Amino acid sequence: AIQAVFGSWMNERACIYHKQHGISDELGTAVNVQAMAFGNKGETSATGVAFTRNPADGTKEFYGDFLVNAQGEDVVAGIRNTEPIADLKTTPGLESAGEELERVFLTLEDHYRDMCDIEFTIEQGKLWMLQTRVGKRTATAALRIAIEMVEEGLIPRDEAVSRIDPAQLDQLLHPQFDASKKYEALASGLNASPGAAVGEVVFSSDDAVARANEGHKVILVRWETNPDDLAGMIAAEGILTSHGGKTSHAAVIARGMGAPCVCGVEALKIDAAKKEAAIAGTDLVIREGDMISIDGTTGIVVLGAVDLVMPELTGDLDTILEWADEVRTLGVRANADNPEDAQLSRDFGAEGIGLCRTEHMFLGDRKQIIQTFILNDDELIREKAVADLFEAQVGDFYGMFKAMDGLPVIVRLLDPPLHEFLESPRELAVEIAKMEATGAAPDAIAEKRDLLEKIDGFAEQNPMLGMRGCRLGIVYPILPEMQVRAIATACARLQKEGFSPKPEIMIPLVSVLPELAKLRGVAEAVIADVSAAEGVELDIPVGTMIELPRAAVTANEIATEADFFSFGTNDLTQTTFGFSRDDVEGEFVPQYLNEHLLPYNPFATIDAGVAKLVEMGVALGHEGNPDLVCGVCGEHGGDPESIHTFNRIGLDYVSCSPYRVPVARLAAAQAALEQA
Repeated sequence: AIQAVFGSWMNERACIYHKQHGISDELGTAVNVQAMAFGNKGETSATGVAFTRNPADGTKEFYGDFLVNAQGEDVVAGIRNTEPIADLKTTPGLESAGEELERVFLTLEDHYRDMCDIEFTIEQGKLWMLQTRVGKRTATAALRIAIEMVEEGLIPRDEAVSRIDPAQLDQLLHPQFDASKKYEALASGLNASPGAAVGEVVFSSDDAVARANEGHKVILVRWETNPDDLAGMIAAEGILTSHGGKTSHAAVIARGMGAPCVCGVEALKIDAAKKEAAIAGTDLVIREGDMISIDGTTGIVVLGAVDLVMPELTGDLDTILEWADEVRTLGVRANADNPEDAQLSRDFGAEGIGLCRTEHMFLGDRKQIIQTFILNDDELIREKAVADLFEAQVGDFYGMFKAMDGLPVIVRLLDPPLHEFLESPRELAVEIAKMEATGAAPDAIAEKRDLLEKIDGFAEQNPMLGMRGCRLGIVYPILPEMQVRAIATACARLQKEGFSPKPEIMIPLVSVLPELAKLRGVAEAVIADVSAAEGVELDIPVGTMIELPRAAVTANEIATEADFFSFGTNDLTQTTFGFSRDDVEGEFVPQYLNEHLLPYNPFATIDAGVAKLVEMGVALGHEGNPDLVCGVCGEHGGDPESIHTFNRIGLDYVSCSPYRVPVARLAAAQAALEQA
């Protein structure tokens, strides 16, 4: 038995768990040897798992399950449906043990100053405590418990802020069933883990993984899950079981992952071999691939796809985030490319926009306009295309700046290589071949061939290291001139209307000082021109994105022409490692992680070497410009572990996707408390 426990540390499901929760395989495990207490010695014996507070919503109540005449495995395995812990004191033969257990609950919670997860056995009326630990809980429960314990005087505010797992806040931003609508429940069970999910039914962990890898959203439906199902549980949108209570394997794991889960749906009669489930009392049969919706907040199952809505950022989360804002020193901005995302960011507490990617504004109907500019040599046609883009961009920026009135909005000038706006040459070649095979008109074929030749002319061996970023603006100066004019014009219009827009212009992919100096000169000339034409004073800072190692190590020079630095850690990671993110994450990074050649995915959490370049860039940048403002706008800006690194380095702010703003606010506060 001892050897089995030691061996369990490196079995497949344990390794999946380690990876999911960032636990090092090298830590190893321990074995605790103790005498047995037996809960299966008749009607005065029992076993159970309980929490000192409700781990699903944080209510101050004793919560859990017990089984009479059973062992612990029976409770967690869902072999028999359990009884609520509140009934223990009124169960014949167990009354005294039930009262003693509640006294133990209070003692443990008072000692540990936290919600405790407890396992116990009652052997012929005598209570035996098997173990206790700090209990896993949903984000909703974590917030409620932390706030109530502050109100009860058990913990101070700073400790309450430190206790909330920032990554867990994603649960509160998960979709929910629309409360304003009514749904016909196919079946109902226990609301084991909050949130809602829609997906195709699968009946095995392997099928869940396979379908998810094909791009399908799935709901894992099981009689009850076990540790071997972990990979499928991670792959699924939500979990549905026909047996088990709120402390079953499915419930506990789902809560820890933030996945919706409905347990103990007894009406669900599952035949895993046939990959179908019948609904008791009806003629309905659910088969693999059928679409269902589950609500882990209410415990209902609905046939078909339900429209989901996002919850509002209110209540306990607002309270914790307000406490976090009082202690954090790192600013939090958002990456947003349209007025809707800008407003959402502001609603989530963003203090500005740290990255507006203007290339995202050139998609949809406007893609044809930029294609016209790229593919035509006629200057008049090009100028008309740029004029059309200008009008569209003015509207974009007007909406962005208005939504973020009074807060900074950093607009990055066009960054990607031009070929990204063009048609796929491979698809065009196939189209030409089909035209030739079907006898299309020679003129039409010739026109397509001419287009293909032009597109091929823009091909580069390494486009992400080619003509993009500031290089694009230097080769095609009409593009940065147009974008700066649109930014300045939108700003001027808003100022005249009484608003307080605060745009900032970011020049991307700078590697040498003259690049920045040249484009800064272009920007300042255009701003001055618009200012004179509109009759308003325009104060628009100009800075750059530090995303190349050379820029980081010569930051003292580059800072002389920059009002701010924004570290683009996505590209900085690519150029530091020599990795192409689009290729390596699906190719060899998983193998590197499995073989411990990398401790973690450097595109998810900032690498120590890349962090050193950021730290060097910040220090050298302030040598060149003591008033320099420094931030991070790569996806690392929303990663809690990376935020701790950025706080230590001394950045002024991080910028992340809108839905990560609450996570970043909390992580920044925890970093400040940890490093105080």
